[in-house]
Amino acid sequence: MYIPQYHLKNIPKYLKKGKALIIYGPRRCGKTTLLKESSKNFKEKYLFVSGEDITVQDYLSSRSIEKLRNFVGKNKILVIDEAQRVKDISLNIKLILDHIEGIKVLASGSSSFDLAKEVGEPLTGRKYTLKLFPLSQLELSAVETRAETSARLENRLLYGSYPEVVVSAGDSIKKEYLREIVSSYLYKDILELEGVRHSDKLGKLLQLLAFQIGKEVSYTELGTHLAMSKNTIERYLDLLEKSFVVFKMTGFSRNLRNEIVKNPRYYFQDTGIRNALINNFNPLSMRNDVGMLWENYIVVEMLKKQEYKRLRANNYFWRTYDRKEIDLIEERGGKLHGYEIKWGKDRKKNAAPKEWREAYKNSVYKVITKENYLDFVV
Repeated sequence: MYIPQYHLKNIPKYLKKGKALIIYGPRRCGKTTLLKESSKNFKEKYLFVSGEDITVQDYLSSRSIEKLRNFVGKNKILVIDEAQRVKDISLNIKLILDHIEGIKVLASGSSSFDLAKEVGEPLTGRKYTLKLFPLSQLELSAVETRAETSARLENRLLYGSYPEVVVSAGDSIKKEYLREIVSSYLYKDILELEGVRHSDKLGKLLQLLAFQIGKEVSYTELGTHLAMSKNTIERYLDLLEKSFVVFKMTGFSRNLRNEIVKNPRYYFQDTGIRNALINNFNPLSMRNDVGMLWENYIVVEMLKKQEYKRLRANNYFWRTYDRKEIDLIEERGGKLHGYEIKWGKDRKKNAAPKEWREAYKNSVYKVITKENYLDFVV
């Protein structure tokens, strides 16, 4: 079963003559599928290749204009899956764009720190980028009713939204698939490309983060727990961000002296991966971390919506030293939107903290619950 990916609408908008369109995303989230589905709609002749093919690597890393011309032939669109596997891919894409008139290049890569490094400077001003996530509720709502969505919410919190997970029948299959991702794919890019030797340390670091969702993270404390330096912790977290395992959110501050901005918060790109890391797929009724899962789920679904609908926004949390806080601050279109994310009903949270209201008088505030979240994420 194929669930139409939202970026199918965006690729034609950004695939331009003389430009490269780069698609980033975690392994197994559907990048190859997206490229293949997009290719079906091309009106021009195209060449679809994989950067994992040794022959393709030979041609696309050659730096020979003639060799590149011969490789592309009469095709008007060059599609490169797993582009980060090709040495000097950015320089060669630039050569292709510079010397083959009217060519369009569409490339994907699972490792942003490698592909971003490869396609950085040489393609400045010559590329667009799109980010792909595991399936979003925005996409799933196109193929299921609201009643079906409501019935599947607990499953989404427990097992996440990787395409293979969503279409799998049976919880045991979903568990095995997620465990396979954690054991075989999660650290693969980091260990291969950055020379990090300690996958066990990466796993323990992520487990610590898994129990701190929605809380500020201290690099020094994490270092103490793992017998690692603060700098190494920061480096590992940066690599985990760039390989699409977690993402960071910083504190918002503009007016108040007692607003906390020093330590960031971390969320997981997928709740199923988070639960696999701590080996806990217990039903929600047996868990004490439902609030964390719900907050993580809502925050990442908002990021998906922003990316797919091309909504330019800055995202933060807000907290004061006397423990007044708002889970999510979205700065978009010159306006501040504050969101409190609550799994259970809490009538006391219907209004924003007094300090926020007084400091940011023109902001919008809303509580996101099970009853109204679909309007927020879709």
